[in-house]
Amino acid sequence: MKVLHVAPLNVAGVPYNMVDMQRRFGADARLVTLHKNILTFPEDISLNLPLPRNPLANLWRATKRATIQQSGRDDSSSHSLPLLHGPKNIFEATYFWFDDLRRQRTVQEAIAEYSLDEYEIIHYDGGLDFFRDARVAKRWKQEGKKIVCHYMGSDLRVRGIDPVMNGLSDLNLTNESDHLLRHPDIHYVYIPFDVSPYSVRLQENERIRIVHSPTNRSMKGTELILPVIEAVKKVRHIDFVIIENKPLEEVIRIKETCDLAIEQVGNFGGTGYGRNSLETLALGIPTITEMTPDYVAWLPENPFVLATPKTLFKRLLELIDNPSLRSEASARGRQWVEKYHSYEAVHKKLMDLYREHDIV
Repeated sequence: MKVLHVAPLNVAGVPYNMVDMQRRFGADARLVTLHKNILTFPEDISLNLPLPRNPLANLWRATKRATIQQSGRDDSSSHSLPLLHGPKNIFEATYFWFDDLRRQRTVQEAIAEYSLDEYEIIHYDGGLDFFRDARVAKRWKQEGKKIVCHYMGSDLRVRGIDPVMNGLSDLNLTNESDHLLRHPDIHYVYIPFDVSPYSVRLQENERIRIVHSPTNRSMKGTELILPVIEAVKKVRHIDFVIIENKPLEEVIRIKETCDLAIEQVGNFGGTGYGRNSLETLALGIPTITEMTPDYVAWLPENPFVLATPKTLFKRLLELIDNPSLRSEASARGRQWVEKYHSYEAVHKKLMDLYREHDIV
């Protein structure tokens, strides 16, 4: 089985984990990323195309996100059909045309150099082709290849689907439960996560050490968390560490020294957890997060300590003051990651979906 993953970025290492998982079970799998991830997650083939990260580009992205949030389109209950991806004005259309033009040679050379035409199953992680007009995906579909669109993170909340890619897709996947309400034909798979490199912490610090590791402060509710931490410091002897913009190896080293973790509060950027929490749970670190009521009801055997901005202070004190509560949450978290996110569990689900949709 020859499987090619194409992704704009190796977001949180998830596309690479998919490839690594499939390789473990005998597939010839590769990952091509258009842009390089600045957070040092593993790469396979990176085209290293330019991705504007200047203040103006960041402001443009933030403005688009805010517009969607204000319009209510990020609320899955407000619509029955997914958002449609495409240029919203003449300026975006012009930029997209120019961007496709300048990447054309790089993409063509990569397809030839790495013999990408030989792959049988194409996973478009993010649901996007190399080009905005989906020219490569169209050709591969005509040649009889199977197309899988795999939506992650905020793909369907903020950007939406490419109508052409959606029409080409033989199978749609997601790691986000709310995406099930944003697309009429999509299937959930857990993020594959290899727990074997992670050992459960057996020794706690004398002063409870709490970690928070946001990739985006506004999405994780960091500004709501920090005042609560200061309030806790006034009544308990704790240490607090915030991890930002550090290599993955260093992030793990720091997490290994911590006793509690806070993923997010406020529900600003997702349903409640991602790779960040999988790392802390795998280390046996009780992890606090906020989830929507629908997600709490949906997620089986929920291993998280749930909190809102109003209850975070109370939840922290409960965990700080109760070693047995921490111990119970530690064991529950590690077992849950092994049961639902292990390579074995996710690969079995993926292969079931492949067979169900005639991918293999």
